[in-house]
Amino acid sequence: MARQDALPPTLPPRLVGRAAAAAYVSVAPTTFDEMVVDGRMPRPRLLGGRRKAWDVRKLDIAIDQLPTEGGDTEDKTWSNFDAA
Repeated sequence: MARQDALPPTLPPRLVGRAAAAAYVSVAPTTFDEMVVDGRMPRPRLLGGRRKAWDVRKLDIAIDQLPTEGGDTEDKTWSNFDAA
């Protein structure tokens, strides 16, 4: 049974391989490799031997830190929201 087939459909894998991580970030695998090298994307977790995988939560954090068009990296969508 494939690793992803063992999970219920409502539970996506937390760790993903290089190709899936690149697709998650919407770039080609070679571009993703460059982003890992220059620090824009996180380094992979080592699973044993030569097998590596990326933590989707760390990818989300890295994506949030990418600059937006116009140069701002901070999302101010909810900055004026008062939760009280």
